[in-house]
Amino acid sequence: MTVLLALSRTIDRINEFIGRWVSWAILLAILVSAVNAVIRKVFDISSNAWLELQWYLFGAAFMLAAAYTLKQNDHIRIDIVYGIFSRRVQHWIDLLGHLLFLMPFAVLMVIYFVPYVSLSFHSGEMSTNAGGLIVWPAKAILLVGFFLLALQGVSEIIKKVAIMRGDMEDPNPFISAHEQAELEAKALAEEAKALAGEVRS
Repeated sequence: MTVLLALSRTIDRINEFIGRWVSWAILLAILVSAVNAVIRKVFDISSNAWLELQWYLFGAAFMLAAAYTLKQNDHIRIDIVYGIFSRRVQHWIDLLGHLLFLMPFAVLMVIYFVPYVSLSFHSGEMSTNAGGLIVWPAKAILLVGFFLLALQGVSEIIKKVAIMRGDMEDPNPFISAHEQAELEAKALAEEAKALAGEVRS
């Protein structure tokens, strides 16, 4: 288990690094969009390449950060039923979900995208839009995104087993929506109190 936990920590560090840096793609997409809009309005010049670049950047932010989001346990979860179970049962639900749904889907996507990206790359596939960009980088983003998601799935499975065996602490203790709202309200109240104290002084 020590070796597996070391592997899990390595995967976590890789996806954390990628997830934090890829967030800059959103800023770049916004800048490209703004510049494109200004040039189009002021100079009446437009290009499909700029529009497609925005799509590529948003796609990169979404796909390459999916594994980081899984690591942070921030994927959308409907906890109407999940929240009524004990934490151990929740760990079993997560583990089975990763094994039976996440991993088969992510691995299948990787297997599917390898020839898909390879064919696009070797054929020099271009966008069907006039003045558009080459297509294979966008397809490669999908492949890399699902590969990173599969890697993170392996890390999450290792951590779930380790937590259930008592080999590590739970890094993401479950907090219900009600408890989360209470914590946020408490934080806001403390912030308001600190702000009021600054105003008085």
